[in-house]
Amino acid sequence: MEALTKSPISSLPSSPNPNPSFALRKPTRLFPRSIRNLSRHMSINCTSSDRELVTQRSSSNRMEDYNTAMKRMMRNPYEYHHDLGMNYTIIRDNLIVGSQPQKPADIDHLKEEENVAYILCLQQDSDIEYWGIDFDYILNRCKELGVHHMRSPARDFDPDSLRSQLPKAVSMLEWAISQNKGRVYVHCTAGLGRAPAAAIAYMFWFCGLNELTSKRPCGPNKKAIRGATYDLAKNDPWKEPFENLPEHAFEGVADWERQLIQDRVRALRST
Repeated sequence: MEALTKSPISSLPSSPNPNPSFALRKPTRLFPRSIRNLSRHMSINCTSSDRELVTQRSSSNRMEDYNTAMKRMMRNPYEYHHDLGMNYTIIRDNLIVGSQPQKPADIDHLKEEENVAYILCLQQDSDIEYWGIDFDYILNRCKELGVHHMRSPARDFDPDSLRSQLPKAVSMLEWAISQNKGRVYVHCTAGLGRAPAAAIAYMFWFCGLNELTSKRPCGPNKKAIRGATYDLAKNDPWKEPFENLPEHAFEGVADWERQLIQDRVRALRST
């Protein structure tokens, strides 16, 4: 294995950008914990305004729980604010990374304002259900607008699941980009872990570079990307297991390894 002078993966920041362009808000508790289960005690004759208040509180609790889990599992300071709507960053002329579309109007926006022709979703069904998103509406709007929707689900906050799914996700991403019909929108839930990892893996394997985290502060799992790189570049059944390799192994690859990775990723298109 040949190390690169400046490794794309090793260039990922180990600490958050001090002046991120992507808004990272300090946690704010909008409602006390004592009312989390308020809806259980309310009369069934509550008014519509009461129901809206309970819905708002429920949404706040979901965000608080999700951000707590994200910080604990991913060990980064970033937060997802579902209430602020879809957010994204243009990484390259043909690639956008962002959070989940929440409603059909988000698809209209991506199509009309950003020339998105493909969407790659890394969420599992349970992720979408957690936020109460009507996924069928999203898919139907994609069909109506001619936006090609693809999925390669990986479990949230799970580096092993991400590692196993990255080759397939990148195969879809590389194919979509190669069509030259418009931009590709890659998303997970918050656009801070799985989606950036897929975009970084694509740029590492096919372009030999990484310019994502300098534009969108995020916390993709570097070990999952290196592990997937090892899996694709491995051509010897007796090769040392990835888990036994040095911490920074496969942060760079030789030209022949990159070509092998590309061939194997492209071969996944038909599977």
